[in-house]
Amino acid sequence: MSSKREPGRAGSVDALLYRQTCARFATGITVVTVVDENGHPHGMTVNSFSSVSLHPPLVLVSIDLRNAILGHFLSRQYFAINILAEDQQHLSRRFSSASENRFAGVAWTPGTGGVPLLSGVLAHFECAVEKTFEAGDHSVLVGEVRVAWYREGQPLVYYGSAYRKLDE
Repeated sequence: MSSKREPGRAGSVDALLYRQTCARFATGITVVTVVDENGHPHGMTVNSFSSVSLHPPLVLVSIDLRNAILGHFLSRQYFAINILAEDQQHLSRRFSSASENRFAGVAWTPGTGGVPLLSGVLAHFECAVEKTFEAGDHSVLVGEVRVAWYREGQPLVYYGSAYRKLDE
């Protein structure tokens, strides 16, 4: 399936076609986390994560404007990005659920500013909010990496609207 338009003429791509085409790009799965003003943890599954700059070390995540916990990310100074390992599909599902208590029974330790660092992840970044802006129906958070940590292992990968494993 493809989208046809006249050369040099801007057009609107069908939303379903756009989504299916984006699904052809393999992504890792992250859980971004933050604590609210009362110190309560909040987190959500995000696959729209990218490194931005090496000097200074910047990363970005994109969060839907309709997401109930977006306000916590926009009002706090720090957030964390937890990169999930291939055996953590259960965490991806948990943090993408509608549950308000996503942290129940989940092991984590506090990082910079108290941000939750999930146990067993492949890597994490502890970030200070550098900039936020709206782009379409999402808010983009750019964070300066203050702490980076990783371990060896395989990532949880999402491709073609399904979880996948890397072949070595």
